[in-house]
Amino acid sequence: MNLDYTGRQTTITKKLKAQTEAGIARIEKIIGDAGAAHVILTTEKYRRTAELTVQTRSLNLVAACEATDMEMALRDALAAIEKQAIRHKKKKTTIKRNAKEGVRQVALAPPEDGAAVLVKEPSKGPITKNGSSRKAIPMLVHSFPSETPLAEPHLVRSNDGVAMRPMSLEEAVKEAAFRDREVFVFRDHGGQALVLHRKKDGKMELIEVP
Repeated sequence: MNLDYTGRQTTITKKLKAQTEAGIARIEKIIGDAGAAHVILTTEKYRRTAELTVQTRSLNLVAACEATDMEMALRDALAAIEKQAIRHKKKKTTIKRNAKEGVRQVALAPPEDGAAVLVKEPSKGPITKNGSSRKAIPMLVHSFPSETPLAEPHLVRSNDGVAMRPMSLEEAVKEAAFRDREVFVFRDHGGQALVLHRKKDGKMELIEVP
C-alpha cells in the first residue's frame, strides 16, 4: 500500500513512520494491500492531531484523533481505522452469507400473501399406436400481487466528508479531491462553516453556512 505523509508544523520522524507502517501492515491483512494511505500530522500549540485516510477501489476509511502526544494520537487513529476495516469485512461477509441463504429460502418458502401458485395435474396424453399414453409435463402458473412493495431508504452515516480541523480554502479543495467527495464540509481558521460542492460540470462551488 502506498504511504503519503504530510507534516504541518510537525517533523515526520523515523519512529512515527515505523509506527505508521506497522499499523498499516495490520490493516492490509484485513482489506488487502491494493490501495493508498495518507497520513497528516498537525501540531497546534499543545494539541497533536493525527488524521489518517485509507482508500481502495471499494473502500474509503477516515479517522482523526487528537492527543497531547503525537505517538498517542497516531496510535489511536490507526486503531480506529483498523476497527473500521474489521467492521467492513464482517458486514461484507454477512451480506454474502445472507444472500446465499436467501436463495435457498426463496426456493423452499411457501408463496407470500397475494400470490397464487396453480399446478396442473398431468393428464393422460394422446394414445400412441401401440396403445400407451404419452406423459404430459406438469405446468406452473404464477400470479403475483399487482403492487410492488417500496424498498426502505438505506442511510449510511459517514464523517468522511467533514474536516476535523480548520483549514484554508486551498487545503479544503485538495482534501476534497483526495477523498473523492462531491460534498465537503469544513471550517476556516476564523471558525466560519463552509461547504464545498462539486457540480456536474466538475467545478467546485463554495457555500457559506450562515
